[in-house]
Amino acid sequence: MSKPENVLIIDPAQELKFRGPFTQPVTSHMSLKNPTDKKIAFKIKTTAPKKYCVRPNCGVVDAKSSVEIAICLQPFVFDPNEKNKHKFMVQSMVVPEGDINVEQLWKDVSPEQLMDAKLRCTFETPNEKVNEKSNVSQLTTQMLKSETGTTESQIQTAVGSSAIDPVSKSIEVDFVRATTEVRDLREENSKMHQENLELKEQLIRLKAMLENQKDISSTSPSAKIISNPYSPPQLGQQQMPIIWVIAAVAMAIFGLILGKFVL
Repeated sequence: MSKPENVLIIDPAQELKFRGPFTQPVTSHMSLKNPTDKKIAFKIKTTAPKKYCVRPNCGVVDAKSSVEIAICLQPFVFDPNEKNKHKFMVQSMVVPEGDINVEQLWKDVSPEQLMDAKLRCTFETPNEKVNEKSNVSQLTTQMLKSETGTTESQIQTAVGSSAIDPVSKSIEVDFVRATTEVRDLREENSKMHQENLELKEQLIRLKAMLENQKDISSTSPSAKIISNPYSPPQLGQQQMPIIWVIAAVAMAIFGLILGKFVL
């Protein structure tokens, strides 16, 4: 007598994946969906019951509903030779109508009346993921080389230059602008320093001329002539030294202020 066809929709249908590391509990999930109008009783078994904790491991799926199963793999030392040996089996049967004791139903049912579905377990370690990604990356690079003839270094250079070009251009523009401003400021400072030196030289010449004027006035014969005390002073002789003194003092003050501002 052949077994009845399984009516439960199991997801995943063939394989339970457990992703490491396996130094701590790792959980995978299974969904049981009942598309029929009748209740379906289920029971989950495994070839390694000491290594797995299944919740719930048995129960009833109501009509047009589903049940979520959590399968927890206990911590263990991973053995690559054991990665595909563990298997799970989902047994199910239609629950008759009426008040039925499910536990007693499992005891009384014959194996031929049960619907079976088998799933294998696969273990994925972090190293396998890295190797798989590396293999995919190498394969992609080889395909690019064979199709376009572009080496990996050229691709990286092109990508890097395209990403850096806008930034480097902006930095270059700012650098040129700053260099120009510094050069202009230095030229202006040099020009003002030269003007300050010229003003100082003019001040020195004015002082020398003033000293010569004093010497000439003191040694001239007209200075020895005894004039009338009641006569008015000669305006030309008195006003010229005063003008030179005022001009010299003004130039000195202006030169000192300008020198402090520039330097």
